[in-house]
Amino acid sequence: MTDRGYDFVVVANRLPVDFSVSEDGEISWTRSPGGLVTALGPVMQGAGGVWVGWSGAPDLEHEPFDADGVRVVPIALSASDIELYYEGFCNDTLWPLYHDVIQPPSYHRLWWDAYQRVNRRFAEEAAAQAAPGAIVWVHDYQLQLVPALVRELRPDVQIGFFNHIPFPPLEIFAQLPSRSQVVNGLLGADLVGFQRASDAANFVRAVRRFTDLTTLGEVITVTEAGGDRRHVRAAAFPISIDSGHFDSLARSPEVIARSREIRAEIGSPDVMMLGVDRLDYTKGILHRIKAFGELLQEGRLAVPKVTLVQVASPSRETVGTYMQLREDVELLVGRINGEYGHLGCQPIRYLHHSYPPEEMAALYLAADVMLVTALRDGMNLVAKEYVAARWDMRGVLVLSEFTGAADELAGSVFVNPHDIDGMKDRIVFAVEMDYREQRRRMRRLRRRVMLDDVQKWSQSFLAVLSAVPQPPAGRMTAGPGPIDELRTALAGLAQDKARRPLLVALDFDGTLAPLVDGPDDSGMLPSAAEALDLIVGVPDVMLALVSGRSVVDLHRRAGAPVGTVLIGSHGAECGRVGPDGLELDPIRLDPEQTDLLTRIGAGLTAAARGRDGVWVQHKPAAVVLHTRMAGAVEAEAATAQALTLATSLGVDALHGKDVVEISVLGVTKGDALVRLRDELGARVVLYAGDDTTDEYAFAELAATDLSVKVGAGETAARLRTGDPRSFCQELAAFAGALIR
Repeated sequence: MTDRGYDFVVVANRLPVDFSVSEDGEISWTRSPGGLVTALGPVMQGAGGVWVGWSGAPDLEHEPFDADGVRVVPIALSASDIELYYEGFCNDTLWPLYHDVIQPPSYHRLWWDAYQRVNRRFAEEAAAQAAPGAIVWVHDYQLQLVPALVRELRPDVQIGFFNHIPFPPLEIFAQLPSRSQVVNGLLGADLVGFQRASDAANFVRAVRRFTDLTTLGEVITVTEAGGDRRHVRAAAFPISIDSGHFDSLARSPEVIARSREIRAEIGSPDVMMLGVDRLDYTKGILHRIKAFGELLQEGRLAVPKVTLVQVASPSRETVGTYMQLREDVELLVGRINGEYGHLGCQPIRYLHHSYPPEEMAALYLAADVMLVTALRDGMNLVAKEYVAARWDMRGVLVLSEFTGAADELAGSVFVNPHDIDGMKDRIVFAVEMDYREQRRRMRRLRRRVMLDDVQKWSQSFLAVLSAVPQPPAGRMTAGPGPIDELRTALAGLAQDKARRPLLVALDFDGTLAPLVDGPDDSGMLPSAAEALDLIVGVPDVMLALVSGRSVVDLHRRAGAPVGTVLIGSHGAECGRVGPDGLELDPIRLDPEQTDLLTRIGAGLTAAARGRDGVWVQHKPAAVVLHTRMAGAVEAEAATAQALTLATSLGVDALHGKDVVEISVLGVTKGDALVRLRDELGARVVLYAGDDTTDEYAFAELAATDLSVKVGAGETAARLRTGDPRSFCQELAAFAGALIR
């Protein structure tokens, strides 16, 4: 801390400690359980920052204090706040909604009012604690309005937000009455982090639906009230654990001895299966226990050879849904134990407790099979803890496909927990797995978990936060200008010969040709073809088509006149239409780029496999994933996989209208336009385009140039027209004026 405040501020619903105050004012505290505290505790201790959060108890107020090397600033919540904000909007509206409506969410305006009120209280305290230029890192779904509120109060700080739970698909998120306010609240951050790439893609889709902002891949451009622009990035940062600490803990003689005691206490079964969860309906506990009971009934597993230990930590015990879940779980456990148990031998050992890390490490080390069968989970750190504890290279992780951990932990036995029969088969497969296969899988799992620990997670997020791209020069215009403005500007450009040499550079699909489902069905409008034929013959006027298509495909599809320059693959390719056909400038890739292109092709082919309407196009220096003909769910999943691939390979992805293009050359339409302008010696440029990829070109134009956005959406272009037909009509009039 400095006299001006703290340089690093964490804002979370809960403090990292539970504390109480005695009658004489003395504080006693204990470290809080939970994944967020586990993840951020080491980071905060190293950074010396401040943590703003709620104590966990109603009406408990206290001045800031130091606990476990962290400065703690309590936010007091009344009993009414807890009922309306926390138990209401957070846990009965957002939690079920964000977990795929496993339970129906409730919507009440009083809850939403409380959520806004409490979020403002958190934001005001965070703003008061932050030093000039500080980093403010806001966490989780309880505080989604805080980023924008902090930005109102402290526009000088950098703001990050991390969502620890899933972000739902657009079709589910759209149910939320306050959906626009939540989206705009999150857009107050410079970086919005998620557990999975699919969650980030879901958020970007929500931005597109509920705002008029421009998105380019994972980057969203926001225009502030004064006209200034900034970029918000939405990306995946899978959270992890302090894996080195957990590994060391599991190797300690005390934990090893305790693991043996646990086996003996439950009757020394041949196979001990373990489930460790909060008692929450998202965790799939009932599905897991039902599958285990049916395996006993069918004789595929037998007591006492196999025992299931289920740890169910208490959670939200005053909420009706959770009270009912506990009753259902305990009734099912009791029935199975009654039917298949013997004196001194129970098939299921059910433990409704929380345990310290040492006991958890011993349980993990004792378990032959770990069952993580959540119906929906942002990450699931228990799965990673189990892997970190298995220094002996034994054990099998059975993991739900619907956890964030499934994206990372290849080597697990994956299950669909909704498919009880399929899950039963996979559990038996895990139980019967030989030690050699266990070792092979566990080695692969541990390599990932031990390398990608919580320190790497936080460092990665903070590094990206500090490097969020700055917007290109120029001001954004919020809405379409009148067609008369475009007509007047084009007429003036055509008549002013002092502004030549003139470069007319035009996008193809969506500008000269209407967008269609199949790229091979695209065709230039007749008015556009007539205009190009006139433009190319005017002295001191040069014509170029700038497209995401390959140059060969652009030449075939556009049928441009002789003398036209063709820029393809978003600037990576160049050619000219000569008297004898296409004159193509060759692209030369080095061996490293060639290998990278092969890996990109394989990755995007995998993303398209099995998804109707998703297909892959190969270019000389890039590969493109097309989703225009796919349904919303398939398109979203394929796009998320493609963006994840680009991140893993360390290359940029161009995310346009229903396409993701990954190039090994890393150029944009803006780069190509600058190069072309220099080569041709153009004094003025007219550029028109419709896509987010054309924003790179608009950003490179000077104040004396003309830029035209074709279609809707926020843009850096000066002028606008509604669709390709209206633009081509104006282009034809412009071409006619050029030759007069």
